[in-house]
Amino acid sequence: MKICIISDSHDNRRLMALAVEDALGRGAEAVLHCGDVVAPTTLRALQKFALPVHVIHGNNTGDMFNLSRLGAEEGSVIRYYGQDAEIELGGRKIFIVHYPHYARAMACTGDYDLVCCGHDHRAEIRHVDNVSGSQSLMLNPGTVGGVGAPPTYIMGDLETMQFEVCDVPAAPNELTNLTRVASHTSERGG
Repeated sequence: MKICIISDSHDNRRLMALAVEDALGRGAEAVLHCGDVVAPTTLRALQKFALPVHVIHGNNTGDMFNLSRLGAEEGSVIRYYGQDAEIELGGRKIFIVHYPHYARAMACTGDYDLVCCGHDHRAEIRHVDNVSGSQSLMLNPGTVGGVGAPPTYIMGDLETMQFEVCDVPAAPNELTNLTRVASHTSERGG
């Protein structure tokens, strides 16, 4: 099962939708949002993709009441969990939380195949030593909303446990939340 992991959209519907559309083109079957949606109506931009969206709130909570109502609407793809979530997708145990320090702590337990976070707007794929003597995977997709950093998301495959940080495919030199979006380049020279 392939998933799209986003965080810190901060009401930027357009960049969030561009990221999910790009991930859908790469085979995404679900979206994990690691918080800082702010206005719940921002998530309506994802309804058209018909992918389940698992979301927590973060520190810029906005209207949690209406976020929970959005998740309860008939036909909604939104699944709202509150401040954190423990879910299972593709046979993998996943923990979603906004804060990296909380995510590191949960990764250290060894109870999860994957721990996802956001908050600091720094995209990172990291292996964390856990109490069982192995390592847990901790993912931070950065800011899909382009707040203080270029907009990014993580695309991953739960079967192979392979993940990559992806740039949101926005136009070069577009201003987004006071951050200039650079041209997309990859390590493969693309």
